[in-house]
Amino acid sequence: MNDDAIRRAVERALRKHLGQAAGRTVIDAADIEAVPEGETLVVPPDAIITPLARQYALDRNITITQAEVALQEPQHRVIAIGADHGGYRLKEVLKAFLQADYNVIDCGTDSPDSVDYPDFAHAVAQQVSSGRAWRGIIIDGAGIGSCMAANKVPGVLAAMCYDQATAINSREHNNANVLTLGAGLIGEALAKQIVKTWLTTEFGGGRHARRVNKIIDIERRYRSE
Repeated sequence: MNDDAIRRAVERALRKHLGQAAGRTVIDAADIEAVPEGETLVVPPDAIITPLARQYALDRNITITQAEVALQEPQHRVIAIGADHGGYRLKEVLKAFLQADYNVIDCGTDSPDSVDYPDFAHAVAQQVSSGRAWRGIIIDGAGIGSCMAANKVPGVLAAMCYDQATAINSREHNNANVLTLGAGLIGEALAKQIVKTWLTTEFGGGRHARRVNKIIDIERRYRSE
C-alpha cells in the first residue's frame, strides 16, 4: 500500500469520529476529488478540512471557501441612507418615501453645502457591514464614487443602479446590500421605482450564489494578507 493509500485509509477511519466528536462537517480528499479542477468549493463556516483535502485542493487549483454567515437581520428592517451635497435633496425625498415601511438611519449630509462623498458612503456602508442596517442607500451626483468607496468596507456588495433592470440584476444575481444612485442622472420618480424594486427583489441563489461567494473569497484573501 503506497503512502497516498495509507493517508486515505486513515482519513476514512477518522472522518466519522471527527464529525461525531465535534458535531461538524468533515471535508476530506474524496470531497475535493468530486469538484472539477479550478472550481470553488463552498463549505460550512465551522467545517473540519483534513490536511490531505487541503493538499488535493492545492494540487487541483481548487479554492475552498467558507460560506458567509448571514448578518443577523434587525427585528424591524432598517435602511441606512446617506448622500453628499449633490444627492442631499434626493436623499430627503427617498427618506420620506422609505419611512412608510422601514426604519431609516440618516447618515447625512444635512444640507446642500459642499462635502466629500466618501465620508457618507463609508458611514452607510459601516451600518450595513456591522449588521445595524439591513440595506444601505447612498446618493451622490453620479453614484459611481460612492459605490467605489462603499465596496472598500468588508461585507459590503454595493451596486450603482440607474433603472429597474439594473436594480433587479444587482439583487437577483449579485445579492447587493448597498444601492448607489446618481442624483444628476435620474429624477425623483425613477429613483423611487429603483429603490422599491431593489428592496423587494430577492437574491436568486444557485449559480449566482457560487459566483457571489467567489467575490467574497477575493476580499477574504486580501484581508488575510
